[in-house]
Amino acid sequence: MEIYKTPLDSASKEFEKLLNSSLSKTQIEEGKIIKGKINKITEKYVFLHCDGLKSEPVLDINELKTMGLSEKIKIGETIPVLLERLEDKMGEVVVSASKAKKIVGWESLVKSYEKDETVMGRITQTCKGGAIVEHIDTGSLMFLPGSQISDSPLKSKDISNLMNQPMKFKLIKLDRQRGNICCSRREVISSFKKEDKAKVVSKYKVGDIIKNAQVKGFSSFGAFFSTGDLDVLTHLQELSWSRIDSPDQILEIGQIVPELKVISVDMDKLQVGTSLKQMTEDPFNNIQNYELNKIYKCKVMKLADFGAFVELEPGLTALLHQSQLSWTKKNASAKKMFKLHEIIEVVIQEIDETKRRIAVSYKLTQENPYQKISELYPVGSEDEAEVVNKNEYALFVKFKNSDIECFQHVNDLTFSNNADEELAKYKKGDKIKVQVMEIQMEEQRVRVSHRATLQDPFDWFKDKKINQAITVKIISTDSKGLIVRPEGCEMDFPIKKSNIAINAADTRTSRFTGGERIDCAIADLSIDKRKVSLSIKLLEEIEKKEALEKYGTEGSGKNLPFSSLSEDLKKKDKK
Repeated sequence: MEIYKTPLDSASKEFEKLLNSSLSKTQIEEGKIIKGKINKITEKYVFLHCDGLKSEPVLDINELKTMGLSEKIKIGETIPVLLERLEDKMGEVVVSASKAKKIVGWESLVKSYEKDETVMGRITQTCKGGAIVEHIDTGSLMFLPGSQISDSPLKSKDISNLMNQPMKFKLIKLDRQRGNICCSRREVISSFKKEDKAKVVSKYKVGDIIKNAQVKGFSSFGAFFSTGDLDVLTHLQELSWSRIDSPDQILEIGQIVPELKVISVDMDKLQVGTSLKQMTEDPFNNIQNYELNKIYKCKVMKLADFGAFVELEPGLTALLHQSQLSWTKKNASAKKMFKLHEIIEVVIQEIDETKRRIAVSYKLTQENPYQKISELYPVGSEDEAEVVNKNEYALFVKFKNSDIECFQHVNDLTFSNNADEELAKYKKGDKIKVQVMEIQMEEQRVRVSHRATLQDPFDWFKDKKINQAITVKIISTDSKGLIVRPEGCEMDFPIKKSNIAINAADTRTSRFTGGERIDCAIADLSIDKRKVSLSIKLLEEIEKKEALEKYGTEGSGKNLPFSSLSEDLKKKDKK
């Protein structure tokens, strides 16, 4: 440190040397913990002396009392403080004893956490999700989750018996950024029991048989049994050869099980796994006693949306799928058809020994209504049926002696083009005559037709041929052409605009108002495909060709019919 620009006497030099050596020993820096010596005490404040500071920092007496430092409020006592600022707005030094204590406490806890050491603390208050623990040595606060209070479930949430009692805690989580610490009392308790438990678990070997184990509790994944000195777990799939959803379907709390088999021993987790079902013979070993396509009695064990699980014998379970419940109901419900533990008959459809699966059918034990309907109403037969259902494109009808809904498509209702109008005429309960067109056993479908029972109006064309002239009545007109109906026929047919006339100027549909009777020719005809094409233009071409063949070439006026009109009149007068 330089006091004078030019050296003075030896005394000044000695003072400068002493001052520099004194300042070099004390490192003054904001954010560090320094020691302050009490040199003055008032009613409200304590004045400290800290080496290297230009002024005396001040502490509130209440702060020290809150920290439990009442005994240290004496002249000459040393108190560690955190130097927050060397100079505030008022030019004073700002220090904090409580913050210094927290920092020292945090560093102490960090070291304990890194070394995996336990710390002493006391539970001071409860909070949401757990409790607050005070570190006895430093006063730092830690969070104790409710699940870490004890190694066994607490009968009540009241932990008043543990409040303010010094006890050991283990630090299980530390957040350096937020300055949060989680601790556990459960880990400390478990560590004491772990050594004793390890000795007990080591007594068990895979394959051992445990006698007279008592059912202690249930969970979603299995059941717990008490052997007297240890609780063992039996997973759900090891409880029974049958399919079960929860342990309480076959066990009761407090029940004594004669024998359990040890199937796993985990010394790391100190767990012993057992099996109840392995104490009995695997029922699937007797699968050779069952044959496909034969009827067997079984018990309904479980009802589901997709079907049911049935038991052929204790432990031997089969799947009864929804599709095998009924011949006639598409969305049959096992929950509505059966009751739990009801005895029913089924037919075995499939046995998969590799996957240990059995598929059965309930509907195969019933008479196949599709076989019956094929006998009563073979393809081609006609009878009256009742409309039982309807949608936008079909009717569903039933014959008098059958429960099967037969499919009647809208296109099979009538020969006319207004099939939708015909469909609208029918409602539930109406009678309709139909012919059986198709019976599909595997697809479980019967198709019928009302149109097949009617006289086909297209038969009117059976004695007609191509290029033949017929008389038709105009029903309607539009920009695309005409809709006409042949005389004596009940069907309507179109005549395209291009087929109205030879001359393009005469193809106007506006020439017709509807209701006129005109002649046209059959341009195309297929009785098998029920297709016909009509043309006025074709008729004109045919008549024109005949006129040319009879009266001469086109354009020769002397050969036209009116050229010999006078001679024809004279012959008529003579007669």
